[in-house]
Amino acid sequence: MNWLGSIINLDGYGHYLHWHFILVSVANLIVVGLMVITFVAALFLPFPGKGRRKENR
Repeated sequence: MNWLGSIINLDGYGHYLHWHFILVSVANLIVVGLMVITFVAALFLPFPGKGRRKENR
């Protein structure tokens, strides 16, 4: 995993976005966006195998 440090420079300064009183780093904004996308997908995508199971009554 040492080669990963040569691809991404982790020694630099972070980039921040500023809207009025909100200050957020770009990295955190990406993580929050991915979490929201995952949550919305979990709400609307069907569970795997939901239509395959049949109940015997």
